[in-house]
Amino acid sequence: MNSDGHGKRKVAQTKPVKPKEWEMRLYVAGQTAKSLTAFENLKKICEEHLAGKYSIEVIDLLEHPQLAKGDQIIALPTLVRKLPLPVRKIIGDLSNTEQVLVGLDLRPRP
Repeated sequence: MNSDGHGKRKVAQTKPVKPKEWEMRLYVAGQTAKSLTAFENLKKICEEHLAGKYSIEVIDLLEHPQLAKGDQIIALPTLVRKLPLPVRKIIGDLSNTEQVLVGLDLRPRP
């Protein structure tokens, strides 16, 4: 018998698995117009397609140049999708929404 006095065992309830969170890193060089545009475009795309399931980390390489090596950044701005795997990179101000959606695997390639 278990603690509730019955002979049946209680089965632990499991919570539904949450959808994986999308982890994004946006590498920029200061507060340039191109950097700000890339961030605004990324934020808009994420809100429209990943509402509540994403995080954006902005890394300013003027302040932390050593961080470019880890993700092999060669041009700016660069978006790196860390999760879900595989890692994806998109270079530019992210103004071509369709191209960004395809690059992030949010939309199939045409």
